[in-house]
Amino acid sequence: MVFVAGFVRGVAEIDNKVFVVSAQSSNIEVYDALMMKRLSVITVEGLQDPWDIVACRHDRQLYVADWDFCIWRVSVDDHSYVKWLTTQSSTDTFRVYTMSVTSRRLLVTSHDPPTLRQYSTVDSQLLHHISLPQYVRWLFHAVETTRQTFVVGHRGTSQDKQQYAVSELFS
Repeated sequence: MVFVAGFVRGVAEIDNKVFVVSAQSSNIEVYDALMMKRLSVITVEGLQDPWDIVACRHDRQLYVADWDFCIWRVSVDDHSYVKWLTTQSSTDTFRVYTMSVTSRRLLVTSHDPPTLRQYSTVDSQLLHHISLPQYVRWLFHAVETTRQTFVVGHRGTSQDKQQYAVSELFS
C-alpha cells in the first residue's frame, strides 16, 4: 500500500513509473510501478492546483492540467517544465477538467459549456474545437480513437437530461 499526501486528482504511468498529482500541490510524486515505492518528487514552481495528468510515450512528456487556467508540460527524463498552454485569454477562457493523449495530440475537456479541444503536442496549436449538443449537461471524459473520432462520457441525452451516456463524435 502506498500513502500519498493530499487528495489525489490524477495518475499517469510511463516506463514503469507512476506520476501522481494531488489537489493544491506543486509536486508530482513519482513511484516505481512494480514495487509502489516512492522514487522522487518533481516540484513545478508555479503549479497551483493540479486537476489531471497524462503521460505521452511518444514525446516522453507529462501534461498537467492546472485549475489556474493552464497546462504544464514536464519532461519525464530530466524533470524540466514549462507552462505549455494558457487557457485564459480575451477570446477564450476555460478550465481543463480532464485530458487524454495520443502520440501527437492532447485532448482536453471543459465544462462551461461542455467542449472538447484538441491540441498538437508538437506546437500547442489548437487543432479542433468541438462544442457538444446543448442537451449534454456534464462532460466527464473523452478519448480520441484510431479513426480520429472521439468517444465521450457525459450526462444528458436528447431523451433525458439526467441520463448518463457514452457517445462517439466526429470532428
